[in-house]
Amino acid sequence: MGVTAADRVVVPSREDPVARSASVVAGGPLGRYAVPLARGWRRLAAGLVAASCVPMAASVALRGYCIDAGWSSPDQFFHMCYSDLPATFGDQNLGAGLGAFLAGGVGAPTPVQPPLTALLLAFTGGLVPDGSAQARARFYFGIWAVLIALLLAVTVWFTAAAVRRMPMRAAHVALSPVVALTAVVSPDLLGVALASGALWAWSRSRPVISGVLFGLAISARSYPVLLLVAIALVAVRAGRGRTVLPVAGAAIVTFAAVVALVALGNPGGAMRAYSTWVGAEAGFGSPWVLGQLARPDGAQSLGFSLPEPLSPSALTLLAAAGWLVAILVGAWLAWSGERRPGVAEVSLVMVAIVLVTGKSFPVQASIWLVPLVALVGIQWRDHLIWSGAEALHFGAVWLYLAGSSVADRGLPSGWYLLLLLVRLLAIGWLVVQVWWQARDRMPHVVSPRETDPLAGPLRDAPDALIVRVG
Repeated sequence: MGVTAADRVVVPSREDPVARSASVVAGGPLGRYAVPLARGWRRLAAGLVAASCVPMAASVALRGYCIDAGWSSPDQFFHMCYSDLPATFGDQNLGAGLGAFLAGGVGAPTPVQPPLTALLLAFTGGLVPDGSAQARARFYFGIWAVLIALLLAVTVWFTAAAVRRMPMRAAHVALSPVVALTAVVSPDLLGVALASGALWAWSRSRPVISGVLFGLAISARSYPVLLLVAIALVAVRAGRGRTVLPVAGAAIVTFAAVVALVALGNPGGAMRAYSTWVGAEAGFGSPWVLGQLARPDGAQSLGFSLPEPLSPSALTLLAAAGWLVAILVGAWLAWSGERRPGVAEVSLVMVAIVLVTGKSFPVQASIWLVPLVALVGIQWRDHLIWSGAEALHFGAVWLYLAGSSVADRGLPSGWYLLLLLVRLLAIGWLVVQVWWQARDRMPHVVSPRETDPLAGPLRDAPDALIVRVG
């Protein structure tokens, strides 16, 4: 019996120059006549799951100084080993445990996180034994390092499973430098893993499971809403908008259930992340942070003056406008091209817009783009260009914060702004690459008109809506 195109695995080392060069380490590119079969994707996925231990080990090793000496300022910034996890444990009384969080009241943990993330932070906090503050923070960080390693492995597996003919795309997750830099900075990988599972379930035409996972992901972070919107936009173009209703319904019910679980005893804890966000000032990584930066030093040396800080209400309007712009741009991409774009392509463009227009864009938030980069299947060259910019900004933000305590050793605000701009431009580069791919203008893309691997119930559906612009 012959081997059909559907049986073949797409091999990056044949098409991607960076992958071809790197494959020399593991035996060279696949031979011209070799025919890897799609049913062997699990072996490749298992290998990538094992490989994900490398960036995870690097991420933990990067925090080695703080693990030994403790997370204290400004040393944690000079050594670039800051993590939200030990800071949250100490500052928000997570050691009181899950029961105290659900009960609310005096002494309850007060994590400023969406409800599912808050539940898990409080639960793991209750596992920390008594001891000194430094020892307890170290133990809590260790629990989360193990948990994040498992979440990364799950994300790699779901990514490979969603694109079974192209499982090596999951290497963009398993070996991403962005993961090595940011994996243990925060609990974001909880939402990333759940969202990856939701996309996998959609790709396998399991809408209710997808909706439940989307609901859990949204209760961990808000960005998965955009992935659900991307599915809806592509479904409308395919004339199958109704297929999204079970996904959206299950997501809403699941999210409401998580919120209700927390709100029964701790109403403030259920909504603290959202109410705090409304009143928050601009944070690092966002272009709106210009007005919050220190004024006497470095911006003027680069030839410009810093603007006045924006009010929280103005920032809220700008961030909300970013969501609206993201959805409009996503609709334009989904509905106006000659080729129907993939769910991952529309998702990445929208998530990138929301990230760069938000009130803050911390270093760890970039990890939300990593699985989408993998699912889209851009070249490693573009991934590494983006990762390099992320690394520059990663160092810059910590050195700028260190300078707030030791001015003569920190990074001047002008240079921080320059590296922030480099990061934003690199994300813009990613968006442009994905946009060109979605518009079928990238000659290196293998079979650009191939069915979207995340199409799920939309597979083989003809276009029902195409919007002509101009």
